[in-house]
Amino acid sequence: MVAPLAATQTAPVSEDTRLAALLARMSLERKVAQLIQPQINSVTPEEMRTYRYGSYLNGGNGGPYGNEYAPAADWLKLADEMWDASTAPLPGGEPAIPAIWGTDAVHGHTNVVGATIFPHNIGLGAARDPDLVRRIGAATAAEIAATGIDWNFSPTVAVAQDDRWGRTYESYSEDPDIAAELGAALVQGLQGKAQPGGRIGEGHVIATAKHFFGDGGTAQGVDQGNVDGDLKTLEAIHARPYPAAIAAGVEAVMASFNSINGTKMHGNKPLLTGLLRGTMGFTGVVVGDWNGHAQIPGCTNSNCPQALLAGLDIYMVPDDAKALHASLLAQVKDGTIPMARLDEAVTRVLRMKLRAGLLDPSAKRPSERVNGGKLALLGSPQHRALAREAVAKSQVLLKNDGVLPLKAGASILVAGRAADDIAQASGGWTLTWQGGEDLTNARFPGATSIWSGLKAAASEGGGAATLSADGSYTKKPDVAVVVFGEKPYAEFAGDLKDLVFADDEGLTLLRKFRAAGIRTVAVFLSGRPLWMNREMNAADAFVASWLPGGEGAGVADFLYGRRPATGRLSFSWPAACTGQPVNGTEGALFQRGYGLSFGQAVPAARLPETCAILDARSAEWFDLGRIGTGITVRGGDVALANLRGSGGGITARGVDRNRQEDAREIIFTPGATLTFTDAGRGTGGFRILYELADAPTVPVTMSTGGKTIDVTAGLTTSAGKGWREMIITGACAPGTGRSLSITSAGPLTLRIARIARQDIPAGVECSF
Repeated sequence: MVAPLAATQTAPVSEDTRLAALLARMSLERKVAQLIQPQINSVTPEEMRTYRYGSYLNGGNGGPYGNEYAPAADWLKLADEMWDASTAPLPGGEPAIPAIWGTDAVHGHTNVVGATIFPHNIGLGAARDPDLVRRIGAATAAEIAATGIDWNFSPTVAVAQDDRWGRTYESYSEDPDIAAELGAALVQGLQGKAQPGGRIGEGHVIATAKHFFGDGGTAQGVDQGNVDGDLKTLEAIHARPYPAAIAAGVEAVMASFNSINGTKMHGNKPLLTGLLRGTMGFTGVVVGDWNGHAQIPGCTNSNCPQALLAGLDIYMVPDDAKALHASLLAQVKDGTIPMARLDEAVTRVLRMKLRAGLLDPSAKRPSERVNGGKLALLGSPQHRALAREAVAKSQVLLKNDGVLPLKAGASILVAGRAADDIAQASGGWTLTWQGGEDLTNARFPGATSIWSGLKAAASEGGGAATLSADGSYTKKPDVAVVVFGEKPYAEFAGDLKDLVFADDEGLTLLRKFRAAGIRTVAVFLSGRPLWMNREMNAADAFVASWLPGGEGAGVADFLYGRRPATGRLSFSWPAACTGQPVNGTEGALFQRGYGLSFGQAVPAARLPETCAILDARSAEWFDLGRIGTGITVRGGDVALANLRGSGGGITARGVDRNRQEDAREIIFTPGATLTFTDAGRGTGGFRILYELADAPTVPVTMSTGGKTIDVTAGLTTSAGKGWREMIITGACAPGTGRSLSITSAGPLTLRIARIARQDIPAGVECSF
């Protein structure tokens, strides 16, 4: 390897001088390459040797050599190969700059099989223990470094203000001060104690505060949506954690997908450059999110000078690196991008690498570093003990009629499908992007399910535990522990239209046991507070367990009282079934900061169980591939029997969503209108399950009850995010009528799986 920086100086040389000398020796092509970050599924070591990209990443579903379940040794092997490719000698004495690998290790190094799985941030917010978070950061850094990776896209310091948002569990709290305190602690743990010259500690990794800013404040909790409001007010909430992270030495900040007052953050110069760099004094690297630059008007994945000019330093461009390199190179040559701006961004990237020790003459291959190749660090006993401690500290006791702590020697029945499901307890960003699905416990060697933890604890106390997912039993137990909750999700796939938990599995089990005179403990797994009045009434004790991760024994430690009940809500809990979030002092069943201690006597008043959303009458206009009774569909003036065929500029064909042809793909020609009409009177709003691959480039409108609304912006936000639910109520279309029409001014392809007419509670907003 040719050392990137000469080792001939005998006197100390300033960081700026070293970087300027290095920059002066780089070709234009290599400078541009430093700003480009492809994913490992799309770049090979051979391409790295050719292009010398500054960094690369693994996406949520990416793994070495195309295997997302690759063993840790393969991650390390690829890291070495990329290092060798990026540091191979270049002609003419040009410095060979090492590429760095970035990963989303948001609750441990959880892309890798066998790594320690810590609780998600919402649980750590409930624990509110900065020292615990620092220790978790250090353990995570050690496991990341062991696999040869240099950079973690964490912590998320979002201040979630609407719990319908699918990333709420990545937020420590709705309180910006809690998010600031714990985010800074994780930065310190990941990067280690600052060394002279701002150097990152050996065996540690680069940290990233994300997503700057406003990701937790979008309207209706829509991921990647818009945040409206007075800028200073928004800054006081959503930008509050960043000065703390900067003071902790964070080397990178990730730009957010969302817009602020209509301007996409990836192209928002007043905030990326003015606020972050000017007011806050951040001098590190601003990295983009997954093709986030392409969401700027006028940009594509492979062409977007606007982002660099606004203050972005690194483009996260998973699959279009070569094309983006070509366009940026041309734009520097023709003056669209000033050379000074290019050099500024490249210098920031080089400084981050210098502080990580990667530009030193003594820099080593990933496998040869302090923690490199020490794969026993992944899931080590010490790290699992730390995760177990974090799990116990994050549990929040919301109700207890004296059944907790569990008594030694008791006979325990453990019920619910989630009880022995490590994937469900871990949530999203666990081995795969969305988590769950087909991830069995065999994918988590060394980890412990909640059931396994309870079984061991019961035995150690002289009692016994039995697992029964469906709640059946032959001998009546002393206590039933029911484990249930949300299925795993990540990002926009977790967006909700309301905060009602509608899955009846846990409720049915709790009521069954109560009717049999069996004392019950509800252990609720979730990424956010949800309306749970029915379950709370049915349970003798109710525990908000959040997403505890891979050390279910920590839940057992809590339930058996081996650790005190110190967890407190970092988010307020909704009282009413209105479909609205709380996140404030008004209308909460439990305020932020609430949580019971063992032995605390609190009368358990019965909670109201009436829920208009659950009880709403619904008329299916289209569902499971069939048009409802009394519904007609037309493309222009041409009837489309069962929503099939062509006419009036509309072509409709059957497509598979969950089963054969249970949905329809609707192709609009410019100016075409698709109309649904109900022969009856019809009342209520509309709930539409739809998918849109590409954002509309022309206006799209929806008409009902004599009112026409422009839905272009909503469809643009939802495009490319899979199946979504649209809600149309009187909030945007007063007097919804017997018909519903969709008109596109240009070509549009829209998939529809369900249209229902439903009584939607007053006050529910229209959303996409």
